[in-house]
Amino acid sequence: MKLVLASNNVKKLKELDAILAPLGWELVAQGQLAIPEAEEPHCTFVENALAKARHAARLSGLPALADDSGLCVDALGGAPGVQSARYAGEPKSDARNNQKLLAELGDNCRRSAHFVSLIVFVRHADDPQPIIAEGEWHGEILPAARGDDGFGYDPLFYIGELDKSAAELDAAEKNRRSHRGQALARLVERLLARR
Repeated sequence: MKLVLASNNVKKLKELDAILAPLGWELVAQGQLAIPEAEEPHCTFVENALAKARHAARLSGLPALADDSGLCVDALGGAPGVQSARYAGEPKSDARNNQKLLAELGDNCRRSAHFVSLIVFVRHADDPQPIIAEGEWHGEILPAARGDDGFGYDPLFYIGELDKSAAELDAAEKNRRSHRGQALARLVERLLARR
């Protein structure tokens, strides 16, 4: 099955493709089809993911997969949340987002946080029954970056049971544990059940 991914994030495409490829599903980034990014005006992950999936399906004529994910920090009332990619403004910058997060937290000793991933699959733009799957990955925010892999907030996201940041995990382990990996596993179960 050929699916369009409603994202132009190369690292996200690689992560998702690694999980879906064994199923025989080919993931194509919307940018390869000259599809512009959808607006993300909503205040929830699920609404943004659904809007992105419908947009990509409508413009491609293919089934679409969209992920809206972000980091929710308890001491910041859930921020950056749906604004995670643009937390420090435009243009998007992982480095500036991480700097802003550390500045906002300051010396706060309450550093618990979790990543959220909402993945939506639509068969077509007007699919009345999209498949929606969610995953959460709990950890804490480090006072300084650790690790060279991953993207986004991964260098600041600490997993206590492993004594590592998300950026210190290899791709296979991250895919098994992460919010996106959890959501994709649930999505795949539902897609296979629907076949």
